[in-house]
Amino acid sequence: MLNVSTQELDPSPHGSATLDPDALDPVDVEQAEAALVEHYQRLVRIAYLVLPPSLGRNRRVLTAHALVQGSLPRRRISAAGAGVPGPRRAEDAVDPGYAYVRGEVLRQALIAGLPLLRRALPRRAQFPPLLPQVWGLRVFPRAGGADELALDQRLSALSGPARAVFVLRGLERQGDPEVLRVLAAAGVAAAEARAALVEADAVEVALGVGTAGLLDSPEFDPCSLQVRPPDLMRRRQHGRAALAAVAAALMCGTLLGLPGDGWGPGGAAAPSYARNPAAEAALDPGTLRRIPAGFWQASARTDFSVWPARGALVDDRGLLRRALAVWARPGVSVRSSATPGTPVGPPMGAAQLLYAGVVDGSRVVLFHDGLRAVRYAEPMAGTAGAALDFARTDGADAVGSAALVLSRTTANVRYLTAPWVRDTAVRDLMAPTKEPWQLARDAHGVTEPLLSPAQARGCTAWNTLQVRDATGVRLLADLGELAPARLTSGPPSAPKDVTGKAARELWARAACRLTAVRSHGVRSVNAWPFAEQRLPEDGGRAAWVCARAETWRGTGSRVLAQFQVPAPGVAAAVVAQAEESPACGVREPRVLAGVLWQAKSGHWYVLAAGSGEFTSLRTTGGVKGEAEGRLLAVRAKAGARADLDGTLRNGVKVEALR
Repeated sequence: MLNVSTQELDPSPHGSATLDPDALDPVDVEQAEAALVEHYQRLVRIAYLVLPPSLGRNRRVLTAHALVQGSLPRRRISAAGAGVPGPRRAEDAVDPGYAYVRGEVLRQALIAGLPLLRRALPRRAQFPPLLPQVWGLRVFPRAGGADELALDQRLSALSGPARAVFVLRGLERQGDPEVLRVLAAAGVAAAEARAALVEADAVEVALGVGTAGLLDSPEFDPCSLQVRPPDLMRRRQHGRAALAAVAAALMCGTLLGLPGDGWGPGGAAAPSYARNPAAEAALDPGTLRRIPAGFWQASARTDFSVWPARGALVDDRGLLRRALAVWARPGVSVRSSATPGTPVGPPMGAAQLLYAGVVDGSRVVLFHDGLRAVRYAEPMAGTAGAALDFARTDGADAVGSAALVLSRTTANVRYLTAPWVRDTAVRDLMAPTKEPWQLARDAHGVTEPLLSPAQARGCTAWNTLQVRDATGVRLLADLGELAPARLTSGPPSAPKDVTGKAARELWARAACRLTAVRSHGVRSVNAWPFAEQRLPEDGGRAAWVCARAETWRGTGSRVLAQFQVPAPGVAAAVVAQAEESPACGVREPRVLAGVLWQAKSGHWYVLAAGSGEFTSLRTTGGVKGEAEGRLLAVRAKAGARADLDGTLRNGVKVEALR
């Protein structure tokens, strides 16, 4: 059930906690190991959130994994002596093995946040972890949106115990008495624990409802990571100290390398360790498939397979050979990226050439192999700093194959458009009444640069590519990948392109939330206004919107329930989100969500809305109420916790999105 909460209403939330060892079960290594394996991702997330942000994201990720992996007991041990919380209420019951591991993780994470003192004996958790280690890369979770950034900033200002309180409430759904027991078992003094509760209260009230959903976001998931290079200049300086080893490695590379552009040790491609006739044939520029111009007009298919080969360098065999060689075996100097779920191996056969030319000071080659779009780019002088990008594009239709990103600079992006695209323009989603402006293209279908929101930190504008073909107008959004995502609006059974006034006004409020699905391999995003609600105390009419992002790989879809207050300039608030949920989709076109809302008078309400299939709604927990129909408004207190469910026409009870 959805937690529309910030804290549990308890008659004595800041009371004391005691331990009763006789009420606890012993924990053995096997039980703790089973709990660790089953809940590994959750435990690592808890450790990451409790660790001090001052460690930096790379070290926090590695330390979080190290703390969880080192939390197993060495022998069968009494839960009372192991730091497991004392007697639990029925609603707080957890598996003893999980409770033990979680307690150890919290204890070590709190120790890791302590400063190193000259007179105190240092603890192992205060130093960088021995294992796991990552060499030559920096790892960190995927970036979230404005809400996640605000939450991270708030957490960084809290003490370690206060962050633990925040996590136990938001992720573990625990009331304050149980939180106090867990902190006591982790070694936190009673006075410090009560002070931590007060700290967490202030942050929860400031952030409002939806905190638990934010804690579940990819921003705080140290098991789903991005990688970037470290300080390359410093690494180069350190590498000079190992000159003899580097020389030996270069000698081995000379022996293993093959002659030809891009194949030897001086090129961007790594050396070949296995020889296969079919694989080598795929690396021959002469075998590349080249579709003639105009072929798409007579073809039964309209997708990437009928794109013609375009660009001024389509006959540059040296460039094409280097691009194919790097695709097959990218060297350590090549900057490589891939959308989630995209294989990054060499071509299985002769690939299709889409483009080869000079763009923004780089030589760029675009390939397609039926499953993936592959982009190779190299500087005009040499191959140092070459880049290789992969994006899954299987099953693309005429709209899905309307454009690919050809070049991306710090702020701008250029597209290569399909031959059937008749007109291109730029539309700012944040300005629904503003007319789109023309975007010029050259003879090869390459657009002029346009300001992209993919790397922007703020959200004052959100430019999209508007393309027109023989069947209509589409909006494509740059989400930081090779293939832009199609934007639509309407019910899941009949989404439409964003062309009408109502659809543009809807997306003007929802555009900033596209940051939650950046770099996720998204194929399309549909925004569906599933309900309207008259707010209490004549607060106007609010809109409930469900945005669903579908991916090219089929899995990993994301659903965001949004609440739009009746203020045109205010962005929608994300009140719930889920991954791999069928909600708001063709298979399950329904959704239920709730939010804690404050009226102008200062009074608080739990508001909820469901799609048309719901006949009644109910809240339980800290706020109790029910309503006939698919809308609910119940008076509440600041920071109230409530669980929400609803009943469908067929009598089935459904939990809220979470």
